Amino acid sequence: MATDYYAVLGVRRDASQDEIKKAFRRLARELHPDVNPDPKTQERFKEINAAYEVLSDPQKKQVYDLGGDPLSQAGGAGGAGGFGAGGFGNFSDIMDAFFGTASQRGPRSRTRRGQDAMIRIEVELDEAAFGTTKDIQVDTAVVCNTCSGEGAAPGTSAQTCDMCRGRGEVSQVTRSFLGQVMTSRPCPQCQGFGTVVPTPCPECAGDGRVRSRRTLTVKIPAGVDNGTRIQLAGEGEVGPGGGPAGDLYVEIHELPHSTFQRRGDDLHCTVTIPMTAAALGTKVPLETLDGMEEVDIRPGTQSGQSIPLHNRGVTHLRGGGRGDLIVHVEVTTPTKLDAEQERVLRELSKLRGEERPTGQFQPGQQGLFSRLKDAFNGR
Repeated sequence: MATDYYAVLGVRRDASQDEIKKAFRRLARELHPDVNPDPKTQERFKEINAAYEVLSDPQKKQVYDLGGDPLSQAGGAGGAGGFGAGGFGNFSDIMDAFFGTASQRGPRSRTRRGQDAMIRIEVELDEAAFGTTKDIQVDTAVVCNTCSGEGAAPGTSAQTCDMCRGRGEVSQVTRSFLGQVMTSRPCPQCQGFGTVVPTPCPECAGDGRVRSRRTLTVKIPAGVDNGTRIQLAGEGEVGPGGGPAGDLYVEIHELPHSTFQRRGDDLHCTVTIPMTAAALGTKVPLETLDGMEEVDIRPGTQSGQSIPLHNRGVTHLRGGGRGDLIVHVEVTTPTKLDAEQERVLRELSKLRGEERPTGQFQPGQQGLFSRLKDAFNGR
């Protein structure tokens, strides 16, 4: 290092900016050409001006403290396109000139937002249809009560990092064909925070948060379905350093019902009746979500026929109204008849002229995979 700027001003290397300024003003009053026209004094006045230019500028002072000289010709105060006064101070300045963006500087905060969390809960069909409230147990990170999220043991606090002096980054000056180039990287001692915690909190080990189980009451709106997620803002994980909590998502899993199958907001079920009931008609009791009702089976109902019960399904999640309850009828044919039953049925078939039915034939209906198979085979 060609010039000791600290010695020029007569200050220590750890002098504050106020001390540097006072030393410069004192010397300037003594050595100003208007006061002392001696040529040697004028050279000395130029030296203190150069020293003050470097030590009063934090960026230039940083380069100088790391072994460079921001006023040297190699580092470029004098040369065109050089580094230093009138040029680019460090490597990040070059990047700014080319790309038009400045790198983010300074220490990063220990306080950060927490992660979102998700929990899955099971609900019955009627709870999904009409809505309900449920108490859930949640295991998440919460603020440490011992250190209030600071991460330091009680009675202590974080201290400025002595390696980076609170900047959160350290710099290195190297020489290249461009001159002196300064590069910065996160401080390895404080990981870029600018502070260190010499005595971490024994409860949270310096993280500022601990795991805890708590109970939350969740309001489940009417009409939720499998996979529906309910967002609870700010009920997720508390961030490091006691940062703001993320969100909690409650995912709905609807349990199967013993009678009904849900398809969208409609409910479906199947009722099996004997052929005599289908022919003569009957009323079948059915326990719906709204209570006991009777399903009217009209005379002549065929197997596979559907009977809709309007507005007996699931409440629409968005908008008013409800889906329908669709009752599918399945007619069973007796497989075993005693002599009297067989006689009565044969008599009925004579009365209806159905002793030797010819039947009615129509083209069979193919399923999707059968149609695809025929299409591939060129049929």
